[in-house]
Amino acid sequence: MKNIDFGNNFTWGAAISASQTEGAYNSYGKGMSIWDDFSSKKWKIKNRDNNKTACDFYHNYNEDLLLAKHLNIKHFRFSISWPRLMPDGIGAINSEGIDFYNKVIDRCLELDITPWITIYHWDLPLFLEKIGGWTNREILIYFFDYVKLCATKFGDRVKHWMVLNEPMAFTGAGYFLGVHAPGRRGLSNFLPALHHAALCQSIGGRIIKEVRPDAEVGTTFSFSHIEPKSQKEKDILAAKKIDALLNRTFLEPTLGLGYPIKELPFLRKIEKYFLPRDEEKLKFQFDFIGAQVYTREIARRSPFIPYINANIVPAVKRNVDLTAMKWENYPNALYHTLKFLSTYKDIKKIYVTENGAAFPDELINGQINDTKRIEYLQKSIAGMLKAKNEGVNVQGYFLWSLLDNFEWAEGYHPRFGIIHIDYETQKRTIKQSGNWYRDFIEE
Repeated sequence: MKNIDFGNNFTWGAAISASQTEGAYNSYGKGMSIWDDFSSKKWKIKNRDNNKTACDFYHNYNEDLLLAKHLNIKHFRFSISWPRLMPDGIGAINSEGIDFYNKVIDRCLELDITPWITIYHWDLPLFLEKIGGWTNREILIYFFDYVKLCATKFGDRVKHWMVLNEPMAFTGAGYFLGVHAPGRRGLSNFLPALHHAALCQSIGGRIIKEVRPDAEVGTTFSFSHIEPKSQKEKDILAAKKIDALLNRTFLEPTLGLGYPIKELPFLRKIEKYFLPRDEEKLKFQFDFIGAQVYTREIARRSPFIPYINANIVPAVKRNVDLTAMKWENYPNALYHTLKFLSTYKDIKKIYVTENGAAFPDELINGQINDTKRIEYLQKSIAGMLKAKNEGVNVQGYFLWSLLDNFEWAEGYHPRFGIIHIDYETQKRTIKQSGNWYRDFIEE
């Protein structure tokens, strides 16, 4: 397998996000985000880690972009921090935040690296959360202003945009399970957050296109390949419910298919949060869908789980090879997900906007020989090529991630990067996987 097998115009890149890498959490005019607040609370994050400094990308962006250039990465996906541009999420604009992202974008272009921007990668301004966050319908107004600001300030040089990053993850983990920021729980928080995020997803796409008609606009979803624990009817039905919840809840409304209420009857309660024309507002024809894929999940019937009567069998109980996230090491999930997406006729094209694996890397004599990550990437990319050869319109791949980073509630223990970060000294070390990716792209 060589990269030329994908064609001359295939996009190869790597990704990071603001809250996981930037640091400088309360400097240069930046406001507090929900993750700044959440990670400051005791026992919310493993090992009591926080994202105050992270990779200090704010001060090290030039070095990191030079390393990306060295690795032959020509496409760089990063996110804008909403509270760095607008400290409270509304009102005043922070000129230092605008200047920072202008410098990052301009440096990318100087190095012949194409910038791809994610508008929202989970760092909601804390002030907005205090007035309801994603459960407050006024978020539609605030998000409109924020997206318009981004498109206006940066759209003259940035031609590729993603509106939301994994909305099921930030609404489900943050507003239903409470294990991510802002730590809310229950259906009464989840349903309005879900609906408002789905509306903002399409609103954001429309705004960027209005301001920059020549822009390529997409949005990203987390996908897991779902299989039933057995071929018993009850487990097959459970798998369909889990698949609908994780993989279809945000995808299908933007395609004009509505929420998957047939498989998830509890979603009928979301009608409480509908206003006239919402069904139409949910729809938007994105230029691409971003697929973010890591693993597969095994589903089984569980009558004690409310709303769906199904749950996921933890990978640690399945006697399978595990990553540092305790996910199954299953690179073939990418192939299955791409085939799943190809069944939707209204998806124009697909980019894999995240794919990778965390392993317990060891720095020995200045080197990290992360062979398991290389093997995972090779198998994932081979599955992507197989899907492409079978007719799936996949046109790009962004490895997650360029840098080791703050992995949300898991703290700094899981390392996804192809560049190792020593969090004490901020020293960067290219891993063997980084060298492999460089050589693969150069071929």
